[in-house]
Amino acid sequence: MSDAPQLYLMTPAGAQASALGPLLAEVMDRFPPACLRIRGGAEEDELGRLADLAREIAHARDVAVVIDDHLQLALRHGLDGVHLTDGARSVRYARKELGADAIVGAFCGSSRHDGITAAEAGADYVSFGPVGDTALGRGTPAPLELFEWWSEMIEAPIVAEGALTRELITSLSPVSDFIAIGPEIWGHDDPVATLAALWG
Repeated sequence: MSDAPQLYLMTPAGAQASALGPLLAEVMDRFPPACLRIRGGAEEDELGRLADLAREIAHARDVAVVIDDHLQLALRHGLDGVHLTDGARSVRYARKELGADAIVGAFCGSSRHDGITAAEAGADYVSFGPVGDTALGRGTPAPLELFEWWSEMIEAPIVAEGALTRELITSLSPVSDFIAIGPEIWGHDDPVATLAALWG
């Protein structure tokens, strides 16, 4: 486990492809992520357009692209895999549908048990969160101790996400492989500057 986690960038939920393109390219040029995740929240047609746009921008920069839950969109649009928002439940199915080379990640809230189950089922990474206080979070925040325990005991890479602050990133960095940032920056007038302040 290195002390410097990699950036895992998320698109805005419900984003319009046409509006996002230049901004996404600018953010990724300034802060190259290890992975780009397309969040759901849009109609399937719009998600398809977003998938094509994100793939073009990301693959030109050697960045993998995953999409929330949509196995068929991942296949149809040549994405690198999926991010499953229902914990360990669909990991085996997704792996079977997408093949051995696809990225299959699983969001497991703050459940250590779910995380272990997902890793054992073959998830390429497990995501825990929210790590900060948010009105939108499902259930309780994922505590620092969970990340500390995981980084010591479990081989599968770990992602921290949800309501991140500069302070949280600093404390989570030694025990996380990836820090997932998205909602924290897209609501601001200058997402690049906001990310610079967070990620430094």
